[in-house]
Amino acid sequence: MRRRAANRMEVVCLSLFNMGLDMSERYRLFQNFARGGGFYLQDNVTRKQESLRTQDRPTAERLLNARNEAARQPAINRSIALAYLRAADVKMVTRNWQDVMSAVLEQKHGETLRRWQTAVKDHAFDCIRQRAVIETTAEDLIKLVNKGTVSTNVYMRRLHNFALDMDWLLKSIVPKRQWPKVVHHPGKAIKPEEHQRIIDRELNPERRAFYQLCWHLGGSQTDVACLNAEDVDWKHQTITYSRKKLLGRNADPASIRFGDDVAAVLRSLPDHGPLFPYLRTVRSADRATEFKQRCIGLGITGITLHGYRYAWAQRAADSGYPERWAQQALGHGSKAVHRAYSRKAEAQVPTPEAWLKEIKEEARREAEAKTITVNFGPDAVDKAKTS
Repeated sequence: MRRRAANRMEVVCLSLFNMGLDMSERYRLFQNFARGGGFYLQDNVTRKQESLRTQDRPTAERLLNARNEAARQPAINRSIALAYLRAADVKMVTRNWQDVMSAVLEQKHGETLRRWQTAVKDHAFDCIRQRAVIETTAEDLIKLVNKGTVSTNVYMRRLHNFALDMDWLLKSIVPKRQWPKVVHHPGKAIKPEEHQRIIDRELNPERRAFYQLCWHLGGSQTDVACLNAEDVDWKHQTITYSRKKLLGRNADPASIRFGDDVAAVLRSLPDHGPLFPYLRTVRSADRATEFKQRCIGLGITGITLHGYRYAWAQRAADSGYPERWAQQALGHGSKAVHRAYSRKAEAQVPTPEAWLKEIKEEARREAEAKTITVNFGPDAVDKAKTS
């Protein structure tokens, strides 16, 4: 029995050899006499069969050789390319996206490091963590971004650009304009009545002052919680501080003037050192959770601590406050300012005619203010002669 099977195998191998074929090739040729004697190709990997639409053996063998050559050449080219890559960078072939994430984390510090550590834990990245960087396709990244959140999109772009800058990628996997658009969820501003209810309900004096400063300054929760008494200039009534998320970027500090309401709050806080000794030690996520719990207790939904930033930007836009001043007050061309000024604010835009009329009226009032009234009546003339 074994000898018969061996004989059959020899016959099959011999027939393949007579056709000029190699058992290791991707495709093999056979003739189907049940369908008129036409020649067919069979993929040795997928087992899929395809008709060559010919009964001429030389033509069929030429088509077979062309298919095998096409399948063989990419594999050869890939092996050659990997050999060159190994010579240039030993880890080029084995470096995966987890290695890229680790390299990025090594360069971050402080609050930025904490943000990155949270971002790379996103489960959406699990599908590429162990994938070799040079073997990643555009379809892999597009699928990952669509599966994740806005944060996934933002940080995947940064990882991709980091690998590209480090020459760990030969070229961009996804062209810049082909990335899925980053669509931020519209932020909801805290209304004045909601803020007042929160303040009235808050019994902790430090946390109450914290919410009040967030309302008046429009700063992010981390920046306000980390304010120091030395950041307050009482002579010029200004508060100047550097954004925590922008440290090391040579960004201009945020600066804002304050009035009597803010001055009253500042006087209730320490006159030196941290203004909020406890809250500055609390994680931003915990501060946000505490605020959410207070909102739930008051029946207020849909707002977060970041809503104070949106509220300040919208109040500034509605009052006609110049946008460049608003950006300086909030720091670093804030997105909150952009959104408030672009679509969320309710400021009325005058027509060119109305604007020109207002300019002329303002110039007239300024001219009247500078005019000196002179009396040329009879009494004034007699008085001048007498003198």
